[in-house]
Amino acid sequence: MPTPNPAALEFLQTRRSRPAKTLVAPAPTRDQLEPLLQAALRSPDHGKLEPWRLIVLTRDSLDKLANLARLRGEELGVDEDKITKAYAQFANADLAVAVIEAPVISEKVPAIEQTYSAGAVCLQLLNAALAAGWGANWLSGWASHDRTFVERGLDLSPREKVAGFIHIGTEKVAPPERPRPDMEAKVSWQ
Repeated sequence: MPTPNPAALEFLQTRRSRPAKTLVAPAPTRDQLEPLLQAALRSPDHGKLEPWRLIVLTRDSLDKLANLARLRGEELGVDEDKITKAYAQFANADLAVAVIEAPVISEKVPAIEQTYSAGAVCLQLLNAALAAGWGANWLSGWASHDRTFVERGLDLSPREKVAGFIHIGTEKVAPPERPRPDMEAKVSWQ
């Protein structure tokens, strides 16, 4: 008979991301963040390849990324509203963690499974932050897919990609609950 963990199950059934624009200071300190990073690194990882890495982005780095998003958006002719949103994602944050997909050449583990593992790191970090009482949100956006932005702003190698930016801070406003998927419509039994 399995040993249940009702508190963990209740958390997972009620977890709710917090919009990044509602997060304010203080953000976690290094000592408060490290256990959350450790939890993220315990994500499923077929073949023990560790096909990801984390970059903790603090104020100076976030300002640099905000300015680079504006510059790249203008260079690319991105719609002004999208540029403003990308700029604000970094300029208004106090702390974010970039989860980087860093694929490893493997005959046993397909690249797509490594992508899934990087996504699992994002979700694990998001849930760890929420479980620790922080507000948190997983964002990406057009800039995270622009090679010049990620190589210049995050020093990514040509093979690496941004899996997500996990913003973590203090929740200033509790968001309303949103509609959730209908289990009857999304689950089938065979």
